[in-house]
Amino acid sequence: MGSYLNPGGGMFKACLRSKIYVDKSGLITKTNEVLGTEQRFVCVSRPRRFGKSMAANMLAAYYGRGEDSAELFSALRIHTDKSFREHLNQYDVIRINMQEFLSAAPDMDEMLKLLQKRILRELKM
Repeated sequence: MGSYLNPGGGMFKACLRSKIYVDKSGLITKTNEVLGTEQRFVCVSRPRRFGKSMAANMLAAYYGRGEDSAELFSALRIHTDKSFREHLNQYDVIRINMQEFLSAAPDMDEMLKLLQKRILRELKM
């Protein structure tokens, strides 16, 4: 389980423990519906502070091969969906928080170099 490649469910587990967590696993159902179609490229956009990181953590935990995450989803709506088992932990996932790179570099060129360096290092390992 890496930082970027198949990061596992740790970050999503922290979301689930939050007192303000709202089940948004319906996003997984919608994503499963478009896998393997022309509409397979999905952009998850939301206003500031409306759960983009939580959604990314949830998708990475669900699709990523890093670990068996079935238990994380056992109390969520997606657990009852017919596509739940079919796609659970079946894909290599790269999860990147761009803010991490933007805040660590003085300009866009340096940010891209840092991004490339870290991602390639992890992929090689």
